[in-house]
Amino acid sequence: MSKLLIIDDEEGIRKVLSISLANDGYDVSVAAGGEEGIEIFKKESPSIILTDIKMPGMDGVEALKQIKKLNPDAEVIMITGHGDMDSAIEALKLDASDFLNKPIKDEALSVALKRAEERITMKKKLEAYTYDLENMVRMATEEVKRRSDFQNKLITSSNDAVIAADEKGDIIIYNGGAERIFGYPRVEIIRKMNIDKLYPPAIVAEFRSGLKRRGDADLSKWKEVAIVAKDGGVVPARFSGSILYGEDEVIGSVGFFQDLREIKRLQEELIKSERLTATGQTVAGLAHYIKNILNGLKGGTYVLNVALGKNDRGKIRSGWTMIERNVGRISDLVLNLLAYSKERKPEPEDCFPNEIVEDVCALMELKARENNIEIERDLDPLIGEVFIDPKAIHRSLLNLVSNAIDACIFDPTANKHWRVKISTAVEENHLIRFEVTDNGIGMDKETKGRIFSAPFSTKGERGSGLGLLVTEKIIREIEGEISVESEPGKGTTFIICLPYQEALKNVKGL
Repeated sequence: MSKLLIIDDEEGIRKVLSISLANDGYDVSVAAGGEEGIEIFKKESPSIILTDIKMPGMDGVEALKQIKKLNPDAEVIMITGHGDMDSAIEALKLDASDFLNKPIKDEALSVALKRAEERITMKKKLEAYTYDLENMVRMATEEVKRRSDFQNKLITSSNDAVIAADEKGDIIIYNGGAERIFGYPRVEIIRKMNIDKLYPPAIVAEFRSGLKRRGDADLSKWKEVAIVAKDGGVVPARFSGSILYGEDEVIGSVGFFQDLREIKRLQEELIKSERLTATGQTVAGLAHYIKNILNGLKGGTYVLNVALGKNDRGKIRSGWTMIERNVGRISDLVLNLLAYSKERKPEPEDCFPNEIVEDVCALMELKARENNIEIERDLDPLIGEVFIDPKAIHRSLLNLVSNAIDACIFDPTANKHWRVKISTAVEENHLIRFEVTDNGIGMDKETKGRIFSAPFSTKGERGSGLGLLVTEKIIREIEGEISVESEPGKGTTFIICLPYQEALKNVKGL
């Protein structure tokens, strides 16, 4: 598998991507900024680079320029956030192979990496083909003198454009493939038009250099060009060429153009198809989850109606409990969808993080007690009032504690004393550390690699897979980091580290 370099100033993104891509078999290196990334690139020469556009110091666009100077064949995939589209377009003009929007979806990353691998493979094949083509051109040049009729038939029957010019650049050979690509009939071209007017300007400059002095131009490497046809339309094509020499002088040139319109069309259709497939899989999963909720509501309604007819208070409470539980699931799903689909600006205020933890524990206490699960607290008393986003912390911890309780519920181990522990601690550099630990079912390596990259649930039909995606997004929005440690059968620990400031009223001396 290819060597791959990740350049991103966000440690959480580097960590998640490196783990995921290493699991996919890539030899992964990481850098926290553009300058560090260039140094690693010089040493390790990775074939694929993932770089964030917006970074302090050397940004992603400058890193792209430096990488392309060092190795034009390196495939660079840009990572963009909302509002970075202008930078992404500039990067594509600088020969970036693709760009991905944050948050990075597993399906989109897979498509971009696959396309980069295909481009690398194609370049290798084209290099080999170019080498063979040079030999063929030399042989064809000698053959022109002896078997011109055979060559003319060969050129005429080619699907690619074959255009030959004399030492002045006047076109003397122009086949059917050239007519299809350029749109000009042969009668308007042969000995009536010069390559200066037909070829793209950059190709003309290279040809002119080679026509003036022997050996000054190497046109043999295939490159993509944009051809302006007779009707004004732009035709994407692949070009290769050669200056033709006699014994001591230049005798002309030949250019080969391959029409890429159909290939580009198929590539666009493939991308659309892959996007639709990814969207369909997500919608199908959510639809199945919603169907399960509706079935629960129908069941609760049925029990409630039967109980009302019989005036059975026990059954009435049972039916109403089922309805309340499934209404809560719908509410959670809607809130997760809204949180995941919209960018949220941090809303910091003076608050007590330990009190937030206590409130979350109180909300989840009943569910834990009903399932014989003990909720433990280990709260650092040194954490006082700070300036931080309490809503983001509450939502994130509520998701994690709920998942931890479910991990214990789904644990098949018999006679086990299940525990969920919530810890807080003050770290250096004004960081608060939250940990949510359970001794439930745990996760394997593959599952850990998927939980933050796509809607994925270990709860089967009872989960939407959005909870952890929303949590990761919320933590990222308030400039924090989230990580996970887990072992099958032993449990899981989620760790959140958040930056904080002193409470404003303390700073102002209130």
